[in-house]
Amino acid sequence: MNTIDFASELNEEQLAAVQAGDGPVLIIAAAGTGKTRTLIYRVAYLVEKGVRGENILLLTFTNKAAAEMMERARDRVGPEPLQGMWGGTFHSIANRILRLHADKMGYRTDYTIIDSDDQKSLMKNIYDELGHKGDKEFPKPQVLLSLFSLALNKDGELQEMIVDRFADQGVDIEAILKIQERYAARKKELNALDFDDLLVQAVRMLEENEGPREYYQQKFRYVMVDEYQDTNPVQSRFVDLLSGGSNNLLVVGDDFQSIYGWRGADYRNILDFPEKFPDAQVFKLVTNYRSVPGVLRVANKCIAGNPEQFQKELRAVRPEGVRPIVAKLNDGRHQSQYMVNQFRMMQRAGYQWKDMCVLYRAHYHAMELQLELNREGIPYSITSGVRFFEQAHIKDVLCLLRLAQNPRDELAFVRLLSLLPGVAEKGARNVWKKISRKFNPLASEDRKLLKTVVPKRGQAAWEPVHEALEQMEAEDLTRNPGEMVFLFLESFYEAYANNQFDNAKQRMEDIHGMAEDCGNYANLEDFMNELALQTNLDEQATADGESANAIRLCTIHQSKGLEFPVVAVLWCADGMFPSTRSMEDGDGGGESEERRLFYVAVTRAKDRLIMGMPQMRRQRDGGMIWYQPSRFISELGPGFLDEERGGYY
Repeated sequence: MNTIDFASELNEEQLAAVQAGDGPVLIIAAAGTGKTRTLIYRVAYLVEKGVRGENILLLTFTNKAAAEMMERARDRVGPEPLQGMWGGTFHSIANRILRLHADKMGYRTDYTIIDSDDQKSLMKNIYDELGHKGDKEFPKPQVLLSLFSLALNKDGELQEMIVDRFADQGVDIEAILKIQERYAARKKELNALDFDDLLVQAVRMLEENEGPREYYQQKFRYVMVDEYQDTNPVQSRFVDLLSGGSNNLLVVGDDFQSIYGWRGADYRNILDFPEKFPDAQVFKLVTNYRSVPGVLRVANKCIAGNPEQFQKELRAVRPEGVRPIVAKLNDGRHQSQYMVNQFRMMQRAGYQWKDMCVLYRAHYHAMELQLELNREGIPYSITSGVRFFEQAHIKDVLCLLRLAQNPRDELAFVRLLSLLPGVAEKGARNVWKKISRKFNPLASEDRKLLKTVVPKRGQAAWEPVHEALEQMEAEDLTRNPGEMVFLFLESFYEAYANNQFDNAKQRMEDIHGMAEDCGNYANLEDFMNELALQTNLDEQATADGESANAIRLCTIHQSKGLEFPVVAVLWCADGMFPSTRSMEDGDGGGESEERRLFYVAVTRAKDRLIMGMPQMRRQRDGGMIWYQPSRFISELGPGFLDEERGGYY
């Protein structure tokens, strides 16, 4: 083994955590404080104390993190001492265990792990068997698969979640439960497990079988868990089962960065650790090597507003730099122009495009910035991989507007009609021929003709759309494209989306945001011309963005674990960030989780932090929505930020 001088290679906080004695250990590792380094040196310390590699288990959330930690540990202590060590994601470790013991759960050990495409295919077969195939008024397979997964990972009641999701749609609950039963039975017949099954079945096997449970508890004398604040109830049970023999459980995480409550993570797992293990040793890592002091002062002040947490303050190592900026701006368009100017200034100061990142609470917050970056020819990439106007739900609702502008847009007509129950693409093209290859949704004669040729199964769904179109014509809503979008949502698309998309709430938020933004345009023609410009410029931007040197755009949820010299945060206004929907939605975690999101956004910045704070948005009716500054900024007080007014505020 390589000789390690722990005292010279670690700071005092890290050293104390690495050299902790046996028993339960909680390491609260704040942002940028060397969490991964501490875990790796803990492995090295255990090996130096005589622990065999085969008696150590390291659990992580991603394959990339697992591979990196294992590689760095081998580099530090050499490969020989770590022979036999298990390290990987929760699901990969569960799979290794089940490969030896699946027979105890009624599966053969040569079971197949089915991926998301296999899951969808299997569900489609079940839909066909139970008579739901092609029923657009019944939830799509992917929606139910997502619901089944959330129920498993939250240890929740599926029936309650079904009622909550489809409360206003009259969906047949018993039919969904029957599908879930058939899905589980078919997997058993096929000797197949999906991703969630790996963990759930491994937990059940260990809980119900004393022999294997005792074997692994004896084998894994030391269990370490990364990002413990993101564990869900099932993962927590898995950890407890594997570490229950020696009780040498070391978990690392930061309650300040628990931002995944919406997908099942329970931050109480880390908060309740000292209560669960009264003899636990607790260490805090607060020396930050990433950010300049001004950034950390903002992060510390903001997160202190959450009372239910492990109180701690980040300490800076780096010297003072430029203070964070809050820009008081007129509206979203002004914000986009301001940010582009800032990016060009940063480039002149020596930063490359790849050194810059734009963070936002919701996808639609970045819509105007994407337009501005395209106009200016600045390369950018989007972490989600899909640009705003390329998303399926946005393209769906734009069909109506495209047809209102150009009645001969066959592609828009086919997409629109294909949304209806019982109307496939081929059927939509046949209808297009029958109505003479032209359809103006705001012309009464065209609507009457269409109503007579829509296939029977789609007629009931089309009726409210027909009525909405009549209202659009009567009120001449070509001058108000946003209102056209809202009427289409209310008459048809909102219920359709809830059945089609597992993240329907977020998609509706995007559409509402786009519709409100239509208030920036005098009429439908101006909006559609801007959209056409966006679409064509996107092709060039996509090509440029594929290079390594491009500004990164991503949601704050997607940014966790990343860091950039320059970070810009959009729409720091109450109602936008923090999000009104999240504040009102119990599943969103309320203000506490919004505050943690702001903390994560701020702590991604190394050198420069720029926050945009527009004061208003135009509504679809031409009025204004006025915003107060984000509470996370207004509560900072003087001395934390430099203010800029951008010339219009």
